[in-house]
Amino acid sequence: MLPVLGALVLQAMYGAVDLLVVGRYGSTAGLSGVSTGSQILNLITFMVSGSAMSITVLISRYLGEKRDSELGSLIGAATVIFVLISTALFVLLVFFAEPLATLMQAPAEAKQLTADYIRICGAGIFFIVAYNVIAAIYRGLGDSNSPLLFVGVACAINVVGDLLFVAVLGMNVAGAALATVLAQALSVLFSLAMLRKKQLSFRFRRSDFCLNEQSARILKIGFPLALQELLTQSSFVAICAFVNRLGLDASSGYGVASKLIGFIMLVPSALMQSLASFVSMNVGAGDEKRAERAAVTGVWICELVGIVVFFLVLRHGDLLSAVFTADSAVIAKSFAYLKGFAPEVLLTPVLFAFIGYYNGHEATLWSMEQGLLQVFLVRLPFSFFMSIQPEASLQHIGYAAPLATAFGIFINTVYLFRYRKKHLQ
Repeated sequence: MLPVLGALVLQAMYGAVDLLVVGRYGSTAGLSGVSTGSQILNLITFMVSGSAMSITVLISRYLGEKRDSELGSLIGAATVIFVLISTALFVLLVFFAEPLATLMQAPAEAKQLTADYIRICGAGIFFIVAYNVIAAIYRGLGDSNSPLLFVGVACAINVVGDLLFVAVLGMNVAGAALATVLAQALSVLFSLAMLRKKQLSFRFRRSDFCLNEQSARILKIGFPLALQELLTQSSFVAICAFVNRLGLDASSGYGVASKLIGFIMLVPSALMQSLASFVSMNVGAGDEKRAERAAVTGVWICELVGIVVFFLVLRHGDLLSAVFTADSAVIAKSFAYLKGFAPEVLLTPVLFAFIGYYNGHEATLWSMEQGLLQVFLVRLPFSFFMSIQPEASLQHIGYAAPLATAFGIFINTVYLFRYRKKHLQ
């Protein structure tokens, strides 16, 4: 879990560094452009990483079942599937950047800058997808250290690129996006070079790279995960659109808060990803009890971290927000949203442990269903209702997240008894 967490922290640094550098050396409109544009890119990245988890789960399952000979065809099929996905995303982000910025209700002053950020990052979407697929392969093989190294190199390149393109050359939003794409490209090249040198227990053949019999299983597991991430992240994009109607300060404040939340949620996210692989391998080896103990242990670890983070966010959210901007109005809006969001850090470890456990059992359809119920029954209706009040408050909008997660814990607890009775007895 710790190397996975480290990689997620560094990966989150891409957007955070973009926001920080543009906030310090660009303009308020540029800050809004990056925060709004990165919502779209975060949606895409989470969707891709969610669907790529199918690769991790299947590799771990095959290793647990001693079926190493099938790994070559599995990875080959996954490569073809994600190349096709990358091509579709490239067309969407490059040729429909302006409509996406309009859909996000980007403030008029930041609309073109938002479109520029989306288009440039979209041009490099092949590298973003490739990194997530390669990282999923390494984690499925039980190596979570190498992805940490890859993203560490990329993060360092991104920081240098941001400072060069934005602070020195004054390229504002375009410079931040260009630095992100360049960093991802070099990270992929580095990871491929290391993969070629890695001693694997299986071999690739040219004939493996096609839509073979493994494709259906990849899609069966990966599609619900991708759809879950798409709809969950879309809900945050929708909330961003609700907030954008409240003005430029609210838009920028929500963007800053979202970046902080991105870091806050990395611990339970690392738990979910590592637990899915851990559970899958142990289920494949026939050790169900060890898989269950891992889920419980993971919750306690994350809760200890969550208690510290809860009080830090609730008491000092303004100081955390000031890292990204010196604008007092933006800091105040960010802190307001964080106050409403704070209980989420205590609830998410439990919810994500459930999801990691189910994903490890390939029960990804339920993972998708429970996510849909949270989004459409709680998070979106509540946040929209709060955004249209006469004295709309970001703090009140922020309450939508913990309310949705509490509901998710309830329905997952009910489902667990049904699942255990049907599948594990």
